[in-house]
Amino acid sequence: MCLYVDDILIFGNNINVIEEVKDFLSSNFEMKDLGEADIIHNIKLLREGNSGVTLVQSHYVENMLNRFGYSDCTSAPTPYDPSMLLRKN
Repeated sequence: MCLYVDDILIFGNNINVIEEVKDFLSSNFEMKDLGEADIIHNIKLLREGNSGVTLVQSHYVENMLNRFGYSDCTSAPTPYDPSMLLRKN
């Protein structure tokens, strides 16, 4: 179980145990079951069959690029010109 403020993720390989945990929590607390999580706190969850879950932050970066109008920009191998000398002001 992962808990952050009022969000809970319940991971497991036994659906019956997951259902028991959800039943216990809902009998003791007011809660909503939103089903399988796709994105939490701007981190995308990619399920890879039975092998596990991959956490991907590129979803957040893409959202920020779209938000500020840079969705069509091209990436650079380095964020600055490596031939430029940096001097302390």
